[in-house]
Amino acid sequence: MFLPVVIFGSEMITQYTIKNFSTPLQPAHDNNKSFSDNFTALRLEDMTHESIAATAQYSRKDFYKISLISGDTTYHYLDNAHRVTNNEWVLVFTNRDIPYRWEVHNGGTCSGYACMFTDDFLPMHTYSRPADWQVFNAEGQSFFRLTNTQAKFFESTFEKMLDEQASDYQHKYELLFLYLMETIHHALRLAPEPEAKTYSSSRKLSDAFKNLLSTQFPLLHPNQEISFRNPQAFADKLAVHTNYLNRVLKTETGKTTTQLITERIMQEAKALLIYSNWSISQISYSLGFAEATHFTQAYKKHFGDLPSAIRKGQV
Repeated sequence: MFLPVVIFGSEMITQYTIKNFSTPLQPAHDNNKSFSDNFTALRLEDMTHESIAATAQYSRKDFYKISLISGDTTYHYLDNAHRVTNNEWVLVFTNRDIPYRWEVHNGGTCSGYACMFTDDFLPMHTYSRPADWQVFNAEGQSFFRLTNTQAKFFESTFEKMLDEQASDYQHKYELLFLYLMETIHHALRLAPEPEAKTYSSSRKLSDAFKNLLSTQFPLLHPNQEISFRNPQAFADKLAVHTNYLNRVLKTETGKTTTQLITERIMQEAKALLIYSNWSISQISYSLGFAEATHFTQAYKKHFGDLPSAIRKGQV
């Protein structure tokens, strides 16, 4: 059963790994421990109470996740909310960087499947990492509403994962990798074709900046402070002049360095206000503000409300 848990996180925001999720079909005689630590597939009704709670808490997860879900629920991530009804199926891809939660309505339940995997599950000979696939990229489509035919196809693929995971076949993880790729590539066929990227020196610098910006988040405890807070800090780390960095980012993204940094910091601020019980002063410190009043002013300028407003009505 998949139940909503709407709570604030603990003082120390938990880091979840695949080991936190139950694998009831995993045979005790599985000798492929290095692989089983990096991949698991399950039905939602087989999840433990603790692993269900993990989907509703703001937390760092060290794995990528694919979910096939039906039920009266809403999927929340960033500033997006996707409502799902009882008679439809959705396919959802989540990465390690963007916090999300599921809200189940009217005391109902959700049915479906999930599989989780880490970078280490992918064979090195693929020369690909999860971030290379559009469905796991923050800029790509990661939420799909499915037709009945599409839902049946993905359901059969998840069932094949479960059957193989429970088997004692010596090379089963090679097959599981193929089923994983089958799921990803059929989802990619549903998404609009992305524009071809030309990897100029400007694009490489822009991507390096985005990667450096994202690796600071999410924050795990209130004594942790982000390393790069202003354009000069990023420029120094990337070994370029701050004016050149700003010019490249403006050309590549249409936004200045300061705008991109502010947007990401405010995104983290909103997530911490919703999903943690850190005080506003603790959040302010972690995000690099000298004073809580400076954070409050920046938050109101960005969102139009005070930070305290978002916590009204939270339980």
